[in-house]
Amino acid sequence: MIFLYKTPEQYTGKTIDFFLRQTGYSRRLIIDLKETEDGILLNGERAFTNVKLNTGDTLEIHLPAEEPSEHITPVPLPFPVIYEDEHIIAVNKPSDMPIHPSVNNHENTLANAAAWYFKEQNIPFVFRCVNRLDRDTTGLVLLAKHQLSGCILSEAVKAREIHREYIAVCQGILEEPGTINLPIGRLPGSAIMRRIDPEQGEHAVTHYAPIVSENNMTLLRIHLETGRTHQIRIHMGAIDHPLPGDYLYNPDYEWIDRQPLHSASLTFKHPINGMEMHLTAPVPEDMRRLFPSFFKKENI
Repeated sequence: MIFLYKTPEQYTGKTIDFFLRQTGYSRRLIIDLKETEDGILLNGERAFTNVKLNTGDTLEIHLPAEEPSEHITPVPLPFPVIYEDEHIIAVNKPSDMPIHPSVNNHENTLANAAAWYFKEQNIPFVFRCVNRLDRDTTGLVLLAKHQLSGCILSEAVKAREIHREYIAVCQGILEEPGTINLPIGRLPGSAIMRRIDPEQGEHAVTHYAPIVSENNMTLLRIHLETGRTHQIRIHMGAIDHPLPGDYLYNPDYEWIDRQPLHSASLTFKHPINGMEMHLTAPVPEDMRRLFPSFFKKENI
C-alpha cells in the first residue's frame, strides 16, 4: 500500500522521521520502511529519515510487504461485516467464538474466520485485532488491515480514544444509573478468573445506566473507562447484580446459556482520514428474548 503526503508548512525544516512519527508511524514501522527498497521516497527519490522537509515536498511511503499470519487455518465460520474499507474492518462477533487460536481452540476463532474471508478474495491476511472480547461476548470487533492503521489504532487504544458502549443483562432490578470504581486483580491460584482486589488490583471504572427491567432482570447500557479483563462481569457481581449464564462467575442458566454481554457501539477517529466513526451492532436474539415487551417496541 502506498501513501502520498504533501508537506504542510508547519513541517518545513522538520525531518522525515519527525513527520512520520507525528502522522502515526511507529518506531518499528519506520525501521521497516528504512529497510525496504523505495520504502521512503521524497519528490520521487529514495530518502533517509534524517532528511529535512520543505513546504510542498511530496513524501511517498510504500508499506513493506508482509508474510501472511502463520498458524491460522482459514475456516468458513460466521464473519458478519459491519463496516469495511481498505484500512479497517469491523465485525459483529458471534457468541462461542474466541478471538485468537489457543490450546483447544485451533479452528473456531475469529482469526480463523477472518483468514477464510480474505483467502476467498485472494488477499494476503495478517490478523490485527484492535479490541478484544471474551469468547461468549458478542458484538463489535475492530481489525486493522495494514501496519499503519494498526499502529494508529493501537495508540488510540492506549490513549483511551476508542469509546465502547456495551449492552448487558444483569440479575435483579436496577432503577438508577451508577458508577462502580473498584480495583480488579487475578484470583489467586487461577490464570483466568479475576476478583475485586483493593490491595493489589488495577484501577477499574464502569458506568452503567438501566434501560428496562423485566422478569427480575435489567437491561443496561455500560460504558468503560478502563478495560480490565472480565471488568463488567466482576463489577456487576460486586454490586450483587451479576450477569446470568456466566460460566465462570454466575453459572445460572435458567434464562440464557452464556453471559448476556454485547459490544454494541464503537466510536473513534478513522486511522487514516481522521473522520469520526460511529459503528453499531444490533442486540442479538438470545438477549432480546429476555425482554420481549421492550424489544417489540424498540430496535437497539
